[in-house]
Amino acid sequence: MTGLMRLRYAMVIFAALTAASVTSFAYTGQELAGQAKFSLESARAIALNSVPGRITDEELEKEPGGSGLRYAFDISLDGAIHEVGVDAQTGALLESALEGPHPD
Repeated sequence: MTGLMRLRYAMVIFAALTAASVTSFAYTGQELAGQAKFSLESARAIALNSVPGRITDEELEKEPGGSGLRYAFDISLDGAIHEVGVDAQTGALLESALEGPHPD
């Protein structure tokens, strides 16, 4: 098994384990899910690997950068909100930053 295959396998396992700990709710952009190659659960795992906090908001949106289709997460960690973007086609981490003073 190559390193990339191991990483993907680990991400799938992590997603399965963390899915139960994330509150289930409908998300904005859910109608775009059929266009995504990565599932919401896989994108959550990638986002939480970047910022291991609690997801407070999630959406799937068309936005410039990467493939143009991204999952966007707000993750609460240590009293701060982090914005994390994951490309819905490639699984690439597009953004991981503290939320600015004027959140979307």
